Amino acid sequence: MAEISYRNASCVYQGADQLAVDSLNLDIGDGEFVVLVGPSGSGKSTALRMLAGLEEIDGGSITIDGADMTGVPSKDRDIAMVFQNYALYPNKTVGENMGFALKMRGVPAEERKRKVAETAKLLDLTEYLDRKPAKLSGGQRQRVAMGRAIVREPRVFCMDEPLSNLDAKLRVQTRTQIAALQRRLGTTTVYVTHDQIEAMTMGDRVAVLKSGRLQQFSSPTDLYDRPANAFVAGFIGSPAMNLFTAPITTGGVEVGGTTLALPRDAIDRLAAAGLDTVTVGVRPEQVELHRDGTGFGVIVELVEELGSESYVYARPATGLTLGPDGTPLTFVARSASRSPAELGESVTLAVRPDGAVHLFHPVSGERIDG
Repeated sequence: MAEISYRNASCVYQGADQLAVDSLNLDIGDGEFVVLVGPSGSGKSTALRMLAGLEEIDGGSITIDGADMTGVPSKDRDIAMVFQNYALYPNKTVGENMGFALKMRGVPAEERKRKVAETAKLLDLTEYLDRKPAKLSGGQRQRVAMGRAIVREPRVFCMDEPLSNLDAKLRVQTRTQIAALQRRLGTTTVYVTHDQIEAMTMGDRVAVLKSGRLQQFSSPTDLYDRPANAFVAGFIGSPAMNLFTAPITTGGVEVGGTTLALPRDAIDRLAAAGLDTVTVGVRPEQVELHRDGTGFGVIVELVEELGSESYVYARPATGLTLGPDGTPLTFVARSASRSPAELGESVTLAVRPDGAVHLFHPVSGERIDG
């Protein structure tokens, strides 16, 4: 196990006009499971490859247990990598694939066999040890790739989108297994994914990246409850947070010709910031659907029935048309009832009396604390 520190770590690809990873600062504790998440091109895989020694560190440093890894070859870092494409040898059996790294290290055959057997039992692969990868399912191949990493007993696991090739049901099952296995082994793990649900359900802490820069590094619940900026607010959560920029009025903000009331402390923060407009964020579960005129008017465009709950997607009837990112504005509300509204129906939306309202600067996107 190991402690990892990124200190202003940067990486730039030849010919690129901006840094792939820009001054990344992270402190990862011994035995911690940390997830790097973000959209394509955010720098998350590059940051992982820098740790593994597969990309050069062009600025700053990365340390493992206090030792600077700049210029240290991958083979000398005691890191095990699990890739998206499994990278198994097709002509070797499961047991041979899992034990190959130990064989290359000169580990005696009997010890290799023992370690492979122990790891196979841990991953429910014992009955498959004599099979070739072609005879395995996608989930089983991924477990073999995990087993190959585990038998090495490395200081750090690096996992680069290992579940991307699996179908939806198998992804859920396998991510649960990986998270439980990591807790059992206690090995420091850095996991990369573009799937924010994976990030929220697996990580002890989650680092959200955008365009090579760290946006927030917190626990999953903190990311959800107190996003540092509008990007994190819109990225974390499914469906995404409702975000819209609106003029500030006495007592709240104007939405669709009506006033969305804000708590007294929120109004005071806006007054202190000296703003005329503000970007407002409300989670779908904090929005109520009404037919009595309470709230602001919307027109229902889509209803998603999920069995235990429904999500209503609606566009504003008047006023706002575009969100903060310039795309057409759609509000999402969660309902515990089935068929809460009809397509094309005019209804109103209102924030629940106890609902949390998030406020962000309309230009910088940074959270207005509260």
